[in-house]
Amino acid sequence: MSELRFTEDHEWLRVEADGSVTVGITAYAQNALGDVVYVQLPELQQYDKGAEASTVESVKAASGVYMPLTGEVVAVNEGLNDSPELVNEDPLGEGWFFRFIPADMNEVSALLDQDTYDRLLKANDDA
Repeated sequence: MSELRFTEDHEWLRVEADGSVTVGITAYAQNALGDVVYVQLPELQQYDKGAEASTVESVKAASGVYMPLTGEVVAVNEGLNDSPELVNEDPLGEGWFFRFIPADMNEVSALLDQDTYDRLLKANDDA
């Protein structure tokens, strides 16, 4: 499964070949934040769904990045320490935040697919 899944908090998720799940923020989120200047990466530990795992700071604001599902963070993108602008330049690629192993892999498929996420964005724009 290589398709992306999304949360209503504008995080994207991608299941990797090794069973881990990569998390980042969407293009919509990074556009709303503006130029990212700092990313606080999570600790390599267990987090509950909805817990703030990371923080992203921009010239406009600071925002939490929340754990989309209960699981254990197993890797972080150390490249963001020196180059937080990767979040703006390549939010769905080199600007990823962390990888985790979900407690229940089946929950990934329950997250928003691309069409549903696009409808959420349109509804936000129309509001």
